[in-house]
Amino acid sequence: MDTKLLDIVACPMCHGRLVLDKANQQLVCHFDKVAYEIKQGIPVLLAEQAIPLIELQEDN
Repeated sequence: MDTKLLDIVACPMCHGRLVLDKANQQLVCHFDKVAYEIKQGIPVLLAEQAIPLIELQEDN
């Protein structure tokens, strides 16, 4: 993920900063406690496709 792109993308729900989770290839919003997948290098920033962080923790 390009760091320049990471500086300008925002959470579609709260418009806050997203953090890159390289291991899981996701962008994480700690405020809304959701993650957005990165598919083929493109972040899928659709609120209806956000993955609650609770679900991610249960999978581990």
